[in-house]
Amino acid sequence: MTGKSIDYYDSMSSPWTYLGHLRFEDLCRRFGLTINHKPMDLLKVWSVSGGLPLRERAKQRQAYRHQELRRWRELLGIPCNVEPAFHPVADRRACYLAIAAMRHGLDWSRLSYALLRAVWVEERNIADHETLAAIATENGMDGKALLAATEDDAVKGEYQANTDEAIAIGVFGAPAYVFEGELFWGQDRLQMLGMAVDAEARAAGSAGVERLNGIDDA
Repeated sequence: MTGKSIDYYDSMSSPWTYLGHLRFEDLCRRFGLTINHKPMDLLKVWSVSGGLPLRERAKQRQAYRHQELRRWRELLGIPCNVEPAFHPVADRRACYLAIAAMRHGLDWSRLSYALLRAVWVEERNIADHETLAAIATENGMDGKALLAATEDDAVKGEYQANTDEAIAIGVFGAPAYVFEGELFWGQDRLQMLGMAVDAEARAAGSAGVERLNGIDDA
């Protein structure tokens, strides 16, 4: 689907973003979709949409979240520490790092997944600057230079713009995917997102056939 894209609002410390990242990336690859990656301030999004940080949620909700993480870990067959050593964790600088990678034409998707794995598999602290630089270096980037780039006003401005945009369009959690103006929240909605993308692809294919047959005169 040439020219089509999906907006991807996420957080570098979200377990659901981690569980869905590779599957989302694969979906976009299969349909030839461009990903507009938009790391955002999830705490700020929650503050205006009724969400609560993990430790402020009712004990029942915290317990069920852990149960769901275990279920998805088993269903997907990927490692995930339900209660990692460094979570909750401030991920603003990690988001800056992913944005800096994008702005420098680097593999932001690989870096983002590495940051997520650092939290949910490797027991690493992504609030620590040296750790961030090391993760970038491990993924073929100049970690020190990229970390320095996180101080750029343009990087910080993009993060703020992503957050403001997310709030304006009704995003209330991570990950959130927006395709053709329609919001899909959570990695457990990837199947529904895939159905919407497939329907759009089929419609585009039908239109192409009609034009070839001379049916569409526009």
